[in-house]
Amino acid sequence: MEPVHIEPFFAALAAANPEPETELEYKSDFELLCAVLLSAQATDVSVNRATRTLFAAASTPAQMLALGLEGVQAHIQSIGLYRSKARHLLQTCQLLIERHGGQVPRSRAALEALPGVGRKTANVVLNVAFGEPTLAVDTHVFRLANRSGLAPGRTPLEVEHGLLARIPPAYLRHAHNWLILHGRYVCRARAPLCGQCHVVAWCDSAPPNAAASAPPRP
Repeated sequence: MEPVHIEPFFAALAAANPEPETELEYKSDFELLCAVLLSAQATDVSVNRATRTLFAAASTPAQMLALGLEGVQAHIQSIGLYRSKARHLLQTCQLLIERHGGQVPRSRAALEALPGVGRKTANVVLNVAFGEPTLAVDTHVFRLANRSGLAPGRTPLEVEHGLLARIPPAYLRHAHNWLILHGRYVCRARAPLCGQCHVVAWCDSAPPNAAASAPPRP
């Protein structure tokens, strides 16, 4: 993607969805951290289904620890890798209490020191909970960045660095959610909906005449 096309690309995404939000359900920074930790290799829909009962039973680190391993597993057993996720979640709760007064830390290093929390999870928490201009590169963002030519890369970290270098500062706050949602619902892995895409005019992989059939720019 040519540098001159990046600003209109994000302007179109912003016009179509001015205030994008994560589809994970949460009511606190702690619940967001838990939901993102549980979402690895799972859909947001499946995570939300599980956390509705989990968070009703435990909405703080102390309450989560009180549930115990079997109690947490009972709520999240419909999610893939639930045994290891339950163990990591409880270990994280213990460290939140011991090191951070039960609060979710705002430091990347502190977040990534929590069991089950990698760079992607830390980026989501920093962006969604604290408004930091970070980018979590999941499968949707990775595909979209490569397919559109916005920030091609062979690894998620390479794509993340490319996106941070190319996205105009005015759009960085919401870029994470714009790209995830666009990749999830429009620029799909199979049968991308180019005819419904607001940014197809600037996409390196757009089929011939796709722009002519795309919806009017917002």
